[in-house]
Amino acid sequence: MSITNDQILEIMPPQNGLFGLMFAFMNRLQAAGDAFYDEITCKQFFLLACMNLYADNAPTANELAETMGCSRQNVKEILNGLAKKEMIVFEPDENDRRKQRIYLTQKTRELAKKYTQKEREFMRLLYDGISDEEIRNVYRIISRMEKNLIKEYDK
Repeated sequence: MSITNDQILEIMPPQNGLFGLMFAFMNRLQAAGDAFYDEITCKQFFLLACMNLYADNAPTANELAETMGCSRQNVKEILNGLAKKEMIVFEPDENDRRKQRIYLTQKTRELAKKYTQKEREFMRLLYDGISDEEIRNVYRIISRMEKNLIKEYDK
């Protein structure tokens, strides 16, 4: 017999329960994301989504690593996979030739169009019954937890 999420909070302190729930949730989210797209993985999707945050200036691998909260090496691996699929291209920075800027390709823009409606439906399903205020609260809490980790482990 499986233990439900509601039972977990009766068995252990809420901090420990939430810690475990975040891991279980991330596993389920990654599995759903990997099944969602035919062409790319969930991690590749996340990287592409993070690139969209840089509307004014194409990011570098270091900038994406910071945004994604992972190592440059991990980002480089994801970028290389996307480059092989012709989803991104690397171009030297105009001001500093040592830096490589990353640009989305037309193929990526076409992929985004292909999945726009399906992504909207997924987000509706994911946040069903959750108010915008609840989402903002969870966002603030997880952001605070992330700052705590950064403060302690990114010295």
